[in-house]
Amino acid sequence: MSKISLYFENGLMLEANSFGAEGTAVGEIVFNTSLTGYQEITTDPSYAGQFVTFTTPEIGNVGCNAQDMESKGAYCKGIIVRSYQDRPSNFRCEETLAALLKRENVLGITDIDTRFLTKMLRDEGAMMMVASTEIHDEDGLKKVLESSPRIEEVNYIEQVSTKESYIHPEGRYNTKTFQYDAPNTTKKIIALDFGVKRNILNELTHAGMEVTVVPNSISAEEIITQFDAKEIDGVFLSNGPGDPLILKDEHEKIKKLIARKVPIFGICLGHQLLSISHGYDTYKLKFGHHGGNHPVSNVVTGTVEITAQNHNYNVPDNITEVATVTHMNLFDNTIEGLKYNDSPTMSVQHHPEASPGPHESAYIFGEFAKML
Repeated sequence: MSKISLYFENGLMLEANSFGAEGTAVGEIVFNTSLTGYQEITTDPSYAGQFVTFTTPEIGNVGCNAQDMESKGAYCKGIIVRSYQDRPSNFRCEETLAALLKRENVLGITDIDTRFLTKMLRDEGAMMMVASTEIHDEDGLKKVLESSPRIEEVNYIEQVSTKESYIHPEGRYNTKTFQYDAPNTTKKIIALDFGVKRNILNELTHAGMEVTVVPNSISAEEIITQFDAKEIDGVFLSNGPGDPLILKDEHEKIKKLIARKVPIFGICLGHQLLSISHGYDTYKLKFGHHGGNHPVSNVVTGTVEITAQNHNYNVPDNITEVATVTHMNLFDNTIEGLKYNDSPTMSVQHHPEASPGPHESAYIFGEFAKML
């Protein structure tokens, strides 16, 4: 392992050890409270532009494998762990986490007090930082950080969206065969790819929908033409990275789909874009929701669901002027789910696919299928 230096926008500088790629990277630091699934988190495109601090101290002990990739690569700037294990032990292991990070040019930072970092972020909020295996003086790191764009200024979906359309071939993972099931579909939808997770697509197909994943650059007119010709039954708006307010083209595109009353389902970024497209701008949370243990109240049934979450932005409370709240976050009473009053549109802020878990909200994909 080599030395790596970290500098934060609050003026703090720390030193640690590197186990991933070499180099210098600038991004926003957040913390994730999931107990499992470090590979899924690392390869979630929604983390593009961010450093992820894991609160689970031991990371790397089961290695990584191709089946657990949530995308084709890893788009986060780096991951920060208390203790990295480079000798994984699991029958599904194909490579170490360090090997994955080096191949994807992602920094790996270890031997650092992640409890301290988590408490700092809870007190001060998510912030920008720089990490480097090349620059170790404070002034040099500070200059790099101050001269770099903030995460709110970068359109990361241009980096993570697919460039070519494709039909997703897999359903839910079968723990008996250790393979993904072949889907049995009766409906057809388009998935607008803003950085979609593989297991979201798996759950959509498991719920009976053939999913064609399309680039974020597709026009509303092309989608509406397919809908009018009955080639598709609806549209899915995926999760993705960054600030939804800067995605002006997406706002206009979604407004046209809403006006045509195309059935729409959004998750995470898709949920936020639907709010903005209805005229209700999102706002940034202090340190966001990142983890696999967030309690959400299903307002319709009165039950509590433990959910997976990954977002820094939230829809405003006055969205209730045009939509009905279906889910609420029990940590901070923020809105987690909506059904719009005047269009066949629904969305959730949390991740009902929840790979690797929990799975208590997976029924939501079936609700979308029934809406088509």
